[in-house]
Amino acid sequence: MKKGVSFLVTVALMALHLPLIQAHSRTLVLPLLNPKMLVFVNGKFCKNPNLTKVEDFFYSGLDKPGNTSNPVGSAVTPVNVAQIAGLNTLGISAVRIDYEPYGQNPPHTHPRATEILTVLEGTLLVGFVTSNPENRLFTKVLNKGDVFVFPIGLIHFQFNIGHTNAVAIAGLSSQNPGVITIANAVFGSDPAIDPDFLARAFQLEKNVVEYLQSRVWYANN
Repeated sequence: MKKGVSFLVTVALMALHLPLIQAHSRTLVLPLLNPKMLVFVNGKFCKNPNLTKVEDFFYSGLDKPGNTSNPVGSAVTPVNVAQIAGLNTLGISAVRIDYEPYGQNPPHTHPRATEILTVLEGTLLVGFVTSNPENRLFTKVLNKGDVFVFPIGLIHFQFNIGHTNAVAIAGLSSQNPGVITIANAVFGSDPAIDPDFLARAFQLEKNVVEYLQSRVWYANN
C-alpha cells in the first residue's frame, strides 16, 4: 500500500513540475538523429543544449519552387522539425505550396495543427468541411495577399483555378503537424481495407472500390 501511494505522489509531483521544466528549457529541446539513452519529448529525442549550433535554427531554400509535374499538379515544401531541429516543442512550422494551372492540394487534414495560408501569387479556391453531423462547407476564392484559416483536424483543400502558376505560404501550429490525405489513406492503405466494407461505407459498387484501390495515390507532401 505504501509503495502504491509513494508511486502516485511521485507521478503527481512530476506532472506539476513538467510544465515548469518545459517552459524553462523550451528553446533548447532539440531532436537528435541517432539518440541513445536520452529523454523523449514531444515526438523527438532531446539534444544536449551544449551541442546546439546555429544550423539547428536555420533553413534555406523556401524561395525555390517545388516540382508540380505530378498527378495532382502541386508540390508541398515543408519546414518543420525534420528540417529545423530547433523547432522541437515550439509548436510552429511552415510550408510552401506550389500549384500548376488547375493543380490542387487534395482533401487532407492535419491531426496536430491549425493552418493559416497566405496566397503569394495566383488565384486559389480553398475550403474546409466541419465535423459531423453538419458537414458544413466553408469555401472562398483567394487572390494575392489573401489569408485563410483551416482549423485543426478538419478536412480542407486548395485548387488553383487560374491560368497561371500559384504559390502560397502557410504556417501551422505544430512543429510536426502531420498530414492525412483522405484518398491515400482510404484507398491506398497498406494493407488494403476490405473492399466489401468500403463499398458499403461509401455506398459504391465493390468493383469501383477495387478500381480505386488499384490506383497509385500520389503524396504531394
